[in-house]
Amino acid sequence: MLSLNYIREHEQEVIDRLSIKNFNGEEIIRRIGLLDDQRRETQKRLDDIQAQSNLLAKEIGVLFKSGNTAAANELKEKTGDLKDQAKVLDQSFEDIKKELDDVLVRVPNLPHPSVPRGKTPEDNLVVMQEGDIPQLAETAVPHWDLTTKYDLIDFITGNKIAGAGFPLYKGKGARLQRALINFFLEEALREGYLEVQPPYVVSAASAYATGQLPDKDAQMYHVGLDDLYLIPTAEVPVTNIYRDTILKIQDLPIKNVAYSACFRREAGSYGKDVRGLNRLHQFDKVEIVQIAHPEKSYDVLEEMRTYVSGLLRKLQLPFRVLKLCGGDMSFTSALTYDMEVWSAAQARWLEVSSVSNFETFQSNRMKLRVRDENGKMMIPHTLNGSALALPRIVAALLENNQTPEGIIVPEVLVPYTGFAVIN
Repeated sequence: MLSLNYIREHEQEVIDRLSIKNFNGEEIIRRIGLLDDQRRETQKRLDDIQAQSNLLAKEIGVLFKSGNTAAANELKEKTGDLKDQAKVLDQSFEDIKKELDDVLVRVPNLPHPSVPRGKTPEDNLVVMQEGDIPQLAETAVPHWDLTTKYDLIDFITGNKIAGAGFPLYKGKGARLQRALINFFLEEALREGYLEVQPPYVVSAASAYATGQLPDKDAQMYHVGLDDLYLIPTAEVPVTNIYRDTILKIQDLPIKNVAYSACFRREAGSYGKDVRGLNRLHQFDKVEIVQIAHPEKSYDVLEEMRTYVSGLLRKLQLPFRVLKLCGGDMSFTSALTYDMEVWSAAQARWLEVSSVSNFETFQSNRMKLRVRDENGKMMIPHTLNGSALALPRIVAALLENNQTPEGIIVPEVLVPYTGFAVIN
């Protein structure tokens, strides 16, 4: 959440920067200013009434001591009127504050100055591309045919059990999933991340703190009876570890890694691009989360981008890195890099990771603070990234490594899979 003070002091700048995200912020930012003026005016009137009440209380005390009971009782009637006025103003203040808070949480994060303008993924900026595009035989097929041929994933039975988008992994397909999860976790541990195993459901307060609510309410699975949400990513519970917390400056950066299943409704996703593993309602992902010093967070972001690129390099997958344009960024992000791998049989790029810096946006919502060496409070920056999401990694591995003899498993995964070829 953006700071109210920052919005008030930089109204036009906020409106201009939000336009990079194609968010027309003029009306809502002006509304915030109006509500804040009303809040301040109401608070001033309350303070004035309280000051009058305090003065009257002293006068009444003096009058009673001097024996002037009639005058004292007359002033008491005035204090009663002031109390009635204060009660009305207090309710008005709470109503204004609630509306102000409701409006504030609907304002997206400001994009970093380096974020390019644009409206669609086609406007994203290619930062780098690495690896040779594999040339497959004419007999090559997409991953949904390979998973059937080698009995790796059963989409039909998964559909029977739960519905479309909930695949059933089998045999070497299940072992490949487990191998990738373990590989990603072990790599993160070597990089100095602390592994945590979070809950797969979160409260509304947690979803609000990281920005999923109210923005992504329609994309989350809600357990109505218990008012809990299935997590769309481990980012949500892991970042919320530090909600309502004061950290010490020497604790930064904090680095956590977590594996979790992820659940997304993906409402409105249709067509050929959702076939097979391309878009699922449930999938596995390893997530990295950092809490960093504000002056170092963009160095941390580059470090995380380099780390994820290294994972793709070890898997021998051709990949590219994109800096997202304003129109393709999330509600909460200040700057995001997407990593995409080349899917040889589909002949297109597939997103497998997003690495983002949220600056103070989540910290403000979470009431997360850091105390420096002098006891002064500061607001840290939060960052996270997929390292990595499995479905499209599996799709690319199967498609790019298919041969007449079977599917070749990348060398780094063999110690985790226990097999070098899927046949």
